[in-house]
Amino acid sequence: MSTATLTTPPVTTPAAAPAVHRSWFGDVWLVMTRELRPVVREPFSVVFGLVQPLVFLALFGPLLVGSVGESGLSGADVWQWFVPSILVMTTLFGTSTTGSNLQYEMQTGAHERMLVTPLSRSSQLVGRSLKEMVPLTAQAVIVVLVMLPFGFRADPVGGVLGIAMLAVLGIGIGSLSYALAIAVRKQEWMFWVVQQTFLFPLLILSGMLLPLESGPQWMRVASAFDPLRWVVDAERALFAGDLGAAAVGWGWVAAAATAVVGLVVGVRTIVRSTD
Repeated sequence: MSTATLTTPPVTTPAAAPAVHRSWFGDVWLVMTRELRPVVREPFSVVFGLVQPLVFLALFGPLLVGSVGESGLSGADVWQWFVPSILVMTTLFGTSTTGSNLQYEMQTGAHERMLVTPLSRSSQLVGRSLKEMVPLTAQAVIVVLVMLPFGFRADPVGGVLGIAMLAVLGIGIGSLSYALAIAVRKQEWMFWVVQQTFLFPLLILSGMLLPLESGPQWMRVASAFDPLRWVVDAERALFAGDLGAAAVGWGWVAAAATAVVGLVVGVRTIVRSTD
């Protein structure tokens, strides 16, 4: 009599999933491209953001022809003086309101879902801020092209450098806007209170609309602490082709300092946020 030998099949364990090595720069790129998709799908939003600056060019610009002569600026050079200002204004208006988009994502829960993804929080803030370079560049190019038939002259090299400076400035202002949106997420109305409180003093003290030389002494002193003032002066020099002017160097310092401060504040805010 023979007995059958029972054999137990070997137990196999599933292979461990390969470790995924994430790149911080890759995460930044993913976030930036995600934020750019709505802009690509609806490019009209870029043009719509130019309505207010173009209104200033159409209605406020002609008024400068008679007023700036007292400051030594001839009517023929008004656009050389005013168009670079409008480019900085476009950057200020466009990037200072981007936090409202983040507020909408907080309301819908999209922001919370992003926070629990493997993407680092710092890369999410930096990616959002870098996205601002694309619409800013497009808007600046549109403004320059629109004003060329009216006599505005843009130095090619200086124009490219000027737009690059605006992009750096926009990264900083956009980061601060996102940080503000996160900081006041439980009081959404406070975002617009703070944004408007800082927007117009920065705009007026920068000398965008009227020459500061004819203003009171206290205003000229206060303008020295406004980073936009240095960027405005630099943009005027760059578009005029005066690439070696001291104002250009100070403009890069102001734009870079704004970007660094904005990114540091923005990253710290999003990393420390709990919801």
